[in-house]
Amino acid sequence: MKVLILSCSTGEGHNYAGKALQECIRLHGDEADMLDIMLLAGKRVSRFVGGGYVSIVKHAPRFFHFLYRLGGVVSSSHRKSPVYYANAMLAKPLKRYLEEHHYDVIATPHLFPAETLTYMKHKKMLSHKVVAIETDYTCIPFWEETDCDYYIIPHKELKEEFAARGLPAHRLKPYGIPVRQAFSAPRVPKAARQMCKIPENAHVYLIMSGSMGFGKIQLFVAELLRRIQPDEYIIVICGANKKLYHILTGEFGRSANVRIVGYTEHIAAYMDACDVLYTKPGGLTSTEAAVKGIPIVHTTPIPGCETRNREFFSVRGLSVTSDKFYGQIAAGQSLLRAPDRCEAMRTAQSAAVPGDAALKTYRLLRRICRKSGGEI
Repeated sequence: MKVLILSCSTGEGHNYAGKALQECIRLHGDEADMLDIMLLAGKRVSRFVGGGYVSIVKHAPRFFHFLYRLGGVVSSSHRKSPVYYANAMLAKPLKRYLEEHHYDVIATPHLFPAETLTYMKHKKMLSHKVVAIETDYTCIPFWEETDCDYYIIPHKELKEEFAARGLPAHRLKPYGIPVRQAFSAPRVPKAARQMCKIPENAHVYLIMSGSMGFGKIQLFVAELLRRIQPDEYIIVICGANKKLYHILTGEFGRSANVRIVGYTEHIAAYMDACDVLYTKPGGLTSTEAAVKGIPIVHTTPIPGCETRNREFFSVRGLSVTSDKFYGQIAAGQSLLRAPDRCEAMRTAQSAAVPGDAALKTYRLLRRICRKSGGEI
């Protein structure tokens, strides 16, 4: 079996869901390629779409919220939006790509490729089956105008919401959000702390800035540092944000209780090493942490899907949160000093957030290929 995974670089969550599926497919001896669909229109287009989206989210969150709410109003299963027709422009280059590269089935963790594939399907330009993967704990606008063969959704309790928005109920598979094996592997805190060079007996707060930013992270770190005990430790992961890394290193680099980390491939190890995680409620990071069994404090969301993610987690006891800056800090400190609450949260996470979504999705792809006779 050979799978094409189509994504789009509007934030890293979609890509990491795709990479998790790719990893699982390859581990089982099958083939999987992953492609940013916007690259079919050129690198400039890919950078423009990805960079423009992230820029709006980071620097104009209220405008993003307006667009998100507007999308919720205008999107419909009965008509197509400008978003649909914009993505339809990639149909011809994608058709050429598929003619040049043989694949048995297609998966996509992103709306934009799903729109393109839907257009191709309706224009008789596509013979492949398509499996879409939802990476937020809500049905975001415009998914209802897609026509994929199956939709992997994060939880069975969301089936009603997705169906109400127009997605056929029989196509919804509540497998969860795929995460890489490093996150579903059992926690080994001692080994992780040795690898990450963290004192073995320290109590550790991990702050994930995320690809979309974190908000007022300098003030957050400064206030948390002011409150911590001598045996408590703060790790901040800046990711690919080099500017943030240099700013935080300049401000906190001399503190013995703070570690500033740039881009790293060892997020799972840092999660293993921490006691409490502060993160925005992105669907992927929240899922990875919950699968790991990490007590989560959700910070201020980007208005839109992250608001719904935070709501999903907090009402089920999978995370704690506060609308206020200082309340978020206090919530993490309270968790750190309440082992029983942390254990209760881990139990809730284990029950609600599966770690085998990638495997279940892989098995679905295999069944699709066997049924269609397309397997190599």
